[in-house]
Amino acid sequence: MSPSNASYTLRYFDAIGLAESSRILLTVAGVEWTEEHPEWPQEKPNQPHGRMPVLVEKSTDGSPDFVICESTNIERYLARTYGFLPADLKQAALQEQIRDLMSDVGNLITGYVHCKNEEDKAEFQTKFEGLLETLIKVQTKLLKDNGNTGRMFGDKLSYADIIAYGFYMNLLVSLIKFKADIVDDVKPKLTPEIVKLISTVETDPLVEKHKSRGGSLVAVVSA
Repeated sequence: MSPSNASYTLRYFDAIGLAESSRILLTVAGVEWTEEHPEWPQEKPNQPHGRMPVLVEKSTDGSPDFVICESTNIERYLARTYGFLPADLKQAALQEQIRDLMSDVGNLITGYVHCKNEEDKAEFQTKFEGLLETLIKVQTKLLKDNGNTGRMFGDKLSYADIIAYGFYMNLLVSLIKFKADIVDDVKPKLTPEIVKLISTVETDPLVEKHKSRGGSLVAVVSA
C-alpha cells in the first residue's frame, strides 16, 4: 500500500498522553485519519499488547490492513513512511536516540506519580531532574549547531522537532493533573532555544492544522 491511499485509525484514551506526537505526525502527513477511544479496560484484551496507543492502517476498502502498537514504534513508522525521518539509517539514528532519551525522562516522571511514599518520590524527582537537564542540554546543543532556527535538523519539520513538541506538551500540560508543580519545576530549565523550537513547531503551517487537547504550548512556556 502506498502512503497516498492509506487511511488510519488511532486508538487511545481521550487525553494527550503518549499519542500526541502520533496525532501530529498523522496531521502533518496529510492523510485521512480518525481517532477511537475504546472502552477501558473492557477493550484491553482486544489490543495487540493489551495497551494503547494502537494504529490501524486501512486498505482502500476500509478494512484493517496493518495493525501496530507501542507509541514510539507508531511514531517511527509514520515518520519513516511520510518522510519526517531521513532514509539514511545513520542520520535517522541521530534523531531516534533523542526519542529514547525522552522516553527515559517520561518513565521517571511516571515512576514519581506512582510512588507510594515520600522517600521514593524524592528519589524519582532527583533522577527526573537530572535526566531532564541532560535532555535539555542535548536538544539545546542541536538547536544551536543547526543555526538556532527553531529546528534541530535541517531546515524543515523533522521527527525530532515533532516529538520534542509532543513531549513538552505532555510534560507541561497533561501531567499537571498528577504533579501540580511540574510547570514550576520544568519551565525555568527551558532554554531560549527550546522555547523557540516549541514556537516554530506550533506555528508551522502543517502543524497548525492539529488541534491539540492541550491548547497552545507556546502560551504555557511564555506565561
